[in-house]
Amino acid sequence: MSTINILYISIEGNTRSFVNKLQEYAKSLHDMDESAPNINLKEVSEQTDFDNEQSNYFAFVPTYLDGGNGIDNGVKELMTNALGEYIDYGNNARHCLGVIGSGNRNFNEQYCLTAKRYAKKFNTPFLADYELRGTGADVERIYKLLVATAK
Repeated sequence: MSTINILYISIEGNTRSFVNKLQEYAKSLHDMDESAPNINLKEVSEQTDFDNEQSNYFAFVPTYLDGGNGIDNGVKELMTNALGEYIDYGNNARHCLGVIGSGNRNFNEQYCLTAKRYAKKFNTPFLADYELRGTGADVERIYKLLVATAK
C-alpha cells in the first residue's frame, strides 16, 4: 500500500485544514520511511462531476444540520449532501473503507452525526472523529488508524 485515498467535503475549511495536515504528516513519515503510505486527497463539492471510483478510499465529512436534535425529532443535513451523493453514485460506496467525522462537541448528540449516518447508509464503519480542525494528536491517531484499516 503506497497511497491512502481520501474523499472529503469542506464547507468552512475545517475538514480541508485537517486532511491537509494529515497529508503533510504522511509525507513527512514517507520521507523518512518509504513504506509509510502517502495520502491522496480528492475534495468533493457541488461542482464535482460524479465519477466511478476505482480504488478504495476513506470519506471525511463534517456535520451541518438544521432543525430537530438529529436523534428523535428529525434532522436535515445541510451543505454536505454532495459527498453523500458522490459516494452513492454507481458502485462508489463499495470502495469506501470507512467514514471519519468532525464537528463541534457543543452540539452533544449531533456531534459527528452526519458521519455516523453515512456509515450506516453505506454499510461501512464509522472509524473515528475529531473536533473542528483537530489537533496534532488527532492527525497521528487517525493516520495510524487509516494505515491499519487499509491493510
